[in-house]
Amino acid sequence: MEQADRCRRAAIEAVADVEPPRLHDYIVSTLDGASMLPGALALESAASVAPDATPGPDETDERGTTETDGIVTHAAGVQLIYEGLRLTRSLAHAEPWTDGDRDTDDDGDLEILAADILVARGFYLLARTDAAGKAVRTVQSFGQDQTHRLDDRDDDADAVGPTSDDASLEHDVLELAVLAGAAAVDETPSEALLETAAEIAATAGTSFPPADHCLVGTELTPSECSLEDSTTDRATSATDS
Repeated sequence: MEQADRCRRAAIEAVADVEPPRLHDYIVSTLDGASMLPGALALESAASVAPDATPGPDETDERGTTETDGIVTHAAGVQLIYEGLRLTRSLAHAEPWTDGDRDTDDDGDLEILAADILVARGFYLLARTDAAGKAVRTVQSFGQDQTHRLDDRDDDADAVGPTSDDASLEHDVLELAVLAGAAAVDETPSEALLETAAEIAATAGTSFPPADHCLVGTELTPSECSLEDSTTDRATSATDS
């Protein structure tokens, strides 16, 4: 899916200066294997509310950049925030620091640092946009949900697996994607777009499938969001120039 490839490249470019190399490689690997559904939804939302504001690749300005650069930046910001929070949630479930294994501890330290960087870079890309407030609320809501999950786990020692609090992240991120896409073209998303995002999130649960399993063009009619196939929509190498 073209939108997924564009978003992946923009997200990887946003973390190109991360050091040391091991941390950078881990972040790139995470993005390379991720579903780009949040970013692709942002791009398609922009195209849906303002099709004339999303020109083709040949429409460039005197600096050689397209008018879509800002839209892709918004999409990458959403994607980075989601990947960081998703990784944080995974670590909260796995708790790699509790098994007494130093190697596991080191991996956990690397992953939590990567999660922090992903969220921070996502915030940077969405700063001073109309989607910035929603991005902040998404992270705040995530923190509250995970606190509730831990409290519930303490009350019920037999509770395992994802909870409704976990799935709230996907709902909030897809709502952020719709808002960010519309904001990139100075528009406000319709209720229909927001309802579509909610429907996709409800179907996907806590694991997004490839973007083209859920999106069928700029009308943003959700497809079946099948989770039976790979959870990545990687069509070409994310490091291709």
